[in-house]
Amino acid sequence: MAKTTYAMGLISAIAASASLSQDRSAYADGPFNFPPFSSSPAANVPHTSPPAQSASPAATANPEPSAPKARNDNPRTSSSGFDPEALERGAKALREISSSSHAKKAFEVMKKQEETRQVELQAKAAEFKAMQAQAETERQRVIYDEQKKLAQHQAQTKSQMARYEDELARKRMQAENEYQRARNQELVKLQEESSIRQEQARRATEEQIQAQRRQTEREKAEIERETIRVRAMAEAEGRAHEAKLAEDVNRRILVDRANAEREKWIAAINTTFDHIGGGLKAILTDQNKLIVAVGGVTALAAGIYTTREGAKVIWSYVDRILGQPSLIRESSRGKYPWSGLLSRVMSTVSRGSDKGSSSKNGNGFGDVILHPSLQKRIQQLATATANTKSHQAPFRNMLFYGPPGTGKTMAARELARKSGLDYALMTGGDVAPLGSQAVTKIHQLFDWAKKSRKGLLLFIDEADAFLCERNKTYMSEAQRSALNALLFRTGDQSKDIVLALATNRPGDLDSAVGDRIDEVLEFPLPREEERFKLLKLYLEKYIANAGMRKSGLFQNVFKGQQKKIEVKGLTDDIVREAAAKTEGFSGREIAKLMASVQAAVYGSETCVLDPSLFREVVDYKVAEHQQRRKLAGSDGGSVQN
Repeated sequence: MAKTTYAMGLISAIAASASLSQDRSAYADGPFNFPPFSSSPAANVPHTSPPAQSASPAATANPEPSAPKARNDNPRTSSSGFDPEALERGAKALREISSSSHAKKAFEVMKKQEETRQVELQAKAAEFKAMQAQAETERQRVIYDEQKKLAQHQAQTKSQMARYEDELARKRMQAENEYQRARNQELVKLQEESSIRQEQARRATEEQIQAQRRQTEREKAEIERETIRVRAMAEAEGRAHEAKLAEDVNRRILVDRANAEREKWIAAINTTFDHIGGGLKAILTDQNKLIVAVGGVTALAAGIYTTREGAKVIWSYVDRILGQPSLIRESSRGKYPWSGLLSRVMSTVSRGSDKGSSSKNGNGFGDVILHPSLQKRIQQLATATANTKSHQAPFRNMLFYGPPGTGKTMAARELARKSGLDYALMTGGDVAPLGSQAVTKIHQLFDWAKKSRKGLLLFIDEADAFLCERNKTYMSEAQRSALNALLFRTGDQSKDIVLALATNRPGDLDSAVGDRIDEVLEFPLPREEERFKLLKLYLEKYIANAGMRKSGLFQNVFKGQQKKIEVKGLTDDIVREAAAKTEGFSGREIAKLMASVQAAVYGSETCVLDPSLFREVVDYKVAEHQQRRKLAGSDGGSVQN
């Protein structure tokens, strides 16, 4: 057995030494070198270690240069490190095994060992391939992660570059905008300075022209005064000469006339005093006559005093029952039922002519120029109110709001006229001074309004003066009571009264007042087209028809004929130019503008309205309007501050 074991070891050593060269060639391409027999002594022979799995392809493609060979100190060993002694011992052992009786059994054992070793090698090779596949998978995953990180880094870099470019573009645009704004401000400043210089030059020229005109007028007036003085002196000298010639005759006539008048008055005075003295003497001497005279005078005084006071009481009662309330400032009804019959008949007659003239002028709303949509809405309300009245249905209350001077009062007047109602105007500022009498006056007002047979449109201007919120601290108890009285009288829909409120500040009205309102109409400032129509209307009223009076005998006898204004070269284009300049003007301001034009024409020498004078007045009034707006703005800012 010992020989068998020795033989097996020997054969293993021979096989190991024989396969050294094969191992170097067979396993050179693989990553690992497995010796064929681990139990042989040749297993301790040093061999090259397998390369690392993580070696990069670059290291595989470009291997490092081999190390220098070691010095061979054993003369039996070849330069490659092969020792033939082991081979000789193996050959000797092999001969001994061949001559032994257990040779066949030893070769079978060696064969089984070799087969086992081959299975182990195959298992290790399969494990190595699995490890290699796993390493490849790990390498692909690492490459994918690196590519993903690279793509993310590139996307992040690109987004940062885009943000940076956007930031640069925004800063550049902002810088350009700042530069453009500064340039625009500079241009505006230059334009303003230029316009100021032009305005100063124009005003200086205008002042110079006005000074020269005043100087000319003064010289002309001086010449006229000198002429009048010389003429008066000549006439005085002539009259003095004539008076001197007739002085003696006149003196004698006057002396005779004065003497005769003096004698006549002396005789009359003497006669009168004689009669008075005789009557007083008779009364004082007779006691009965004295008592009758004193009683008659006393009874006469008492009768006069009683009659006067009774008439006052009766008239106050009649005035309270039949008269117009004191709160009413203007009304189409007379103060008393019997007053104004003739005027109402004449207004009815003139109403037909006004309708014809208004339709002829193309404006079916009288002198009221409004926005077309607003005018159409008011006409619809007038028609609806007239139909409501004819069908005995309740009237609808209205609220007019907008800037002052936009035609709210005139529109209410026209609404009442077109709907066939009477018209009454009061203002909210008249209620506060009444104090505790305000409630009584409001009830009298509504009682009086209900007596209208046609129905009455009650227009309350400046309604926010006493119809403001009841929680205001400055509101007195009398004003709160007056508001409550009006709310009580307007709580239900009325078939006799249309309540129309006008205010510039609708937000200040009490919420209960807003609940009584059925229709809300806004009256804005007129646009350019409405301003053009208003200018044409007031141009005809103040300029074309100026100086025209109604024909009458006494007017023509006692009043001189006014001088008619002559209009030269004033076309519609010039009026439209004025309409464009008067941006922000109300209807009242346009009426005042045309009144100023009329005053400027009357102040001129020729009484002629030409384009230059018209433009001059318009520019002056526009500058005045802008100055008032600036002052109002500065006052508001100072109050706020």
